[in-house]
Amino acid sequence: MRNALIALLILAATALAQPAPAASSVVGAGKRLHAIFDREWEYTMQQNPTWASSLGDRRWNNKWPDASLAAIEARQRHRVALLDELKKFPRAQLSAADQLNYDLFRKQTEEAIEEHGFHWYLAPLYQREGPQLADELGDQLRFTTVKDYEDWIARLRALPAHLEQVTELMREGVKEHIVHPKVIMQRIPAQIEKQIVADPEQSGFYRPFKRFPADLSAADRERLSAAAREAISNAVVPAYRKFHDFFVRDYLPACFDQVGAWQLPRGDAMYAFFVRRYTTTSLTPGQVHEIGLKEVARIRAEMEAIKDKTGFHGSMKEFFTYLRTDPRFFYKSPDDLLEAYKALAKTVDPNLVKVFRTLPRMPYGVKVIPAASAPDTTAAYYQEGAPDGSRAGAYYVNLYKPESRPKWEMTALTLHESVPGHHLQIALAQELGEIPKFRRFGYYVAFGEGWGLYAESLGEDMGLYSDPYDKFGELTYDMWRAVRLVVDTGMHAKHWTRQQAIDYFMENAPKAELDIVNEIDRYIAWPGQALGYKIGQLKFKELRERARQKLGAQFDVREYHEVALGSGAVPLDILERNVDAWIARKSKATAETQRRGEKSGK
Repeated sequence: MRNALIALLILAATALAQPAPAASSVVGAGKRLHAIFDREWEYTMQQNPTWASSLGDRRWNNKWPDASLAAIEARQRHRVALLDELKKFPRAQLSAADQLNYDLFRKQTEEAIEEHGFHWYLAPLYQREGPQLADELGDQLRFTTVKDYEDWIARLRALPAHLEQVTELMREGVKEHIVHPKVIMQRIPAQIEKQIVADPEQSGFYRPFKRFPADLSAADRERLSAAAREAISNAVVPAYRKFHDFFVRDYLPACFDQVGAWQLPRGDAMYAFFVRRYTTTSLTPGQVHEIGLKEVARIRAEMEAIKDKTGFHGSMKEFFTYLRTDPRFFYKSPDDLLEAYKALAKTVDPNLVKVFRTLPRMPYGVKVIPAASAPDTTAAYYQEGAPDGSRAGAYYVNLYKPESRPKWEMTALTLHESVPGHHLQIALAQELGEIPKFRRFGYYVAFGEGWGLYAESLGEDMGLYSDPYDKFGELTYDMWRAVRLVVDTGMHAKHWTRQQAIDYFMENAPKAELDIVNEIDRYIAWPGQALGYKIGQLKFKELRERARQKLGAQFDVREYHEVALGSGAVPLDILERNVDAWIARKSKATAETQRRGEKSGK
């Protein structure tokens, strides 16, 4: 042992004696690394043409992704070759900033390779995502030139081939028993049926042809409209009719009767992988479950205090029923609900300066979730703006059944999805200086959704929870994400039934039953993703409290937020490292100032 220690000390001393890489080698290595980043981003856009389109890159606007098994395997071989290239790269020659870029990029590549081994790509759609909702892509694109419309028409004509590829993936999924549970897939036929229209002008794919720019000639408008109608009638509708027949006849009967990833081949290992990936931690499903139980108990106690503050006399269960059913908590029409959301967003905006130094330049707007998907999705979501400025960020709100959309949830929901939540965080990331595109447009659920949930609590700092019902709404949303830790791990690792998960949710949060069922079905379809919110929020809160305690009077929440968001989306361990480094710098600077003051006083 003593000889090993001496050898280790000699090795460490030798390493310290080595000269730092020359500036020229650092610059050269950095250029080579960024050349890899640029090359791989180009490959990513080419392989994901719909994502490229949504980012404003119009080069592949006439294509759908190649979803064939051959293409999927080719992409895996590409990733394996890329990882081999990264392993041989001289990381030690990089600057500190590029070492972080390298580490994040390599980790991302390794995770993609590992995920491929579970064959989860054989379950290519669920109730919130898939080719049955492909018409919604048109709402994200620019239509300003004749070519934009011609590209869209080409996409329509290419849709049957894309649906055939997706069908083949699903057939293989049936063979390998990699499918979703029946209870959620029963939602899909109705979504497909909405694409099977008798009048092509009633198709969602036709929407771009209802709003031509003024400078397009009448002849072009007529030609393009006619081509779109022809493509929808002769390509799109028949393809969806065929897809619907396959789905109902062959696929749906093969889906699982029970819920939970544990039913899949290597299901337990896959779920453990998703837990690590979505939380960017080494937590196990069991550990996450225990964290959830503790958070539910903590928030429940806070809820009791707020219930008493409202003057309500009765049990928590009775209070939940009151919040879910009393007409005073609901708007009577979708239009009234939409106007209330817009007014609330305008109320939040001027209060941001209380907790932020830097605000994004990109604006955002409040939009309505499309009717086709509204019954099957959650209360709201955010769609990022196009980095070229052609499309603002969008806070999408669900107006389906306004009698199930309580007023008391609207403040927390708005803070999460727009500002200071997703829009602020994502827009600031897009507006960062020179960072690789894989980071500028990248996403870590634990960071992005953790920030969104943390942002809900900032309503307290901004004075937006003066009404106890709004504050209870914030606690409801906090409880919602704590419940996720319990029910997601419950269903996917502990063999809970869907009804058990719904009942647990209903017992602990007053969200409407429609929302709760949609939420549970989302967790069933997307194992592990919902865990990132609460795990990330707890880290943001933990680091804020650490900074406040260590910095004392020198703590400024606006500066903390600037540091937390200053590197864009990163794994939680990198976030912690960044915040600890800031605390150390600030503490050192404060100590130095005090020392100089004491010295001059002498």
